[in-house]
Amino acid sequence: MDKIIEKKKGWRAAFTKKALPWWIGGAFAVLVLILVLRPSRSTLRINADALSISVVREGEFNDYIRLSGTVQPLVTIQISPIEGGIVDEIFIEEGSTVKKGERILRLSNDNLDLQILNSEAELAEKENILRNTRIQMEQDRLNVKQSKAEFQLNVKRLGRAYEQKKALYEEKLIAREDYLQAKEDYELALEKLQIIVDKEVQDSLFRSTQIERMQESLENMQLNMKMIRRRKDNLTIKAPIDGQLGILDAVLGENIGAGTKIGQISDMSSYKIEAQIDEHYIDRVIPGLAATFERQGSTFNASLRKVYPEVRDGKFKADFKFEGQTPDNIRSGQTYYLNLQLGSPESAILVPRGSFYQKTGGKWIYVVAPGGGKAVRREIRIGRQNPQYYEVLEGLNPGEEVITSGYDAFGDNEVLVF
Repeated sequence: MDKIIEKKKGWRAAFTKKALPWWIGGAFAVLVLILVLRPSRSTLRINADALSISVVREGEFNDYIRLSGTVQPLVTIQISPIEGGIVDEIFIEEGSTVKKGERILRLSNDNLDLQILNSEAELAEKENILRNTRIQMEQDRLNVKQSKAEFQLNVKRLGRAYEQKKALYEEKLIAREDYLQAKEDYELALEKLQIIVDKEVQDSLFRSTQIERMQESLENMQLNMKMIRRRKDNLTIKAPIDGQLGILDAVLGENIGAGTKIGQISDMSSYKIEAQIDEHYIDRVIPGLAATFERQGSTFNASLRKVYPEVRDGKFKADFKFEGQTPDNIRSGQTYYLNLQLGSPESAILVPRGSFYQKTGGKWIYVVAPGGGKAVRREIRIGRQNPQYYEVLEGLNPGEEVITSGYDAFGDNEVLVF
């Protein structure tokens, strides 16, 4: 016997098999509606109380950077021995005040002492040779002079004999051969006298030249001797200037080589400020730029004295000199905070500095929408910066609000809902 199935009515009809297509169609319609109406950008809900929100404004941008500098003596001279040796005695300890020429330490060098003895022996030998040469030359000069006198006397005698025989020959009282012999003897005596005169002149010139050269050689040896003795004086290290002996790296008995740095002396009458600057500013930092710093409730001026070209660990070094009045009780090693002026103040759109820059690099920022219910990511362009503000070149208008706190927790979401 067939059973009559009762037709479901009311809310029960919604759960029948016939109603299943309607359920599927409805679910698909809701899904389509969600896809159409949902926002096109990723959204993150955040707590607005944990944010730092700043107002974009138009004002004067003061182009300066903040630096930390250390006071150093303006003049520091390294101490390096010209001659090497063993440390015999130390007269002054580190940190002491010294005067120019005051002894710091003394070295000993046996090899240098031996050189001095050898040089003194060579000098004595050279002096002895020169003295003997002068004696010999003087004897030769006297011998030549004596020979000249003898030849002159011989010329006179032979000249008289020649004149006498010439007169006798003219009177036919002597033979022609006797006359010719007297004449030849006289002429030979004249030639010999001329030879001895020429020899005297040549010997004199040679003697003068030789003595001059030997004297010059002796003077060079004497000068060399003085230089060697001066090297002996260099074994005593003395202060080159008035100042403070900051470092002395030497101990008794230590063998120190020539040119080795063993210490330094600082001139405590004048100071400079030494600072490290980020390499980002290396093209804009040039000597002559003005800087200011505060100390003991007063503002002091300084100027950039020297820029070092070498970059280490992303920074380069610069020296500043004081302009005008200097702080009281200034000491080496003190830290001053400088404001280095890179350019003239100019009108610009400003955003207060914040940690958002570490995430965005100044390329974008979250801008609070009118009404304050959310913030939207916006592309911007930032130019210069100082310790207080960023200069905005594009993307923001005065009066807008932006989030300047860190963005690490926001991920890549483009919309932040408060």
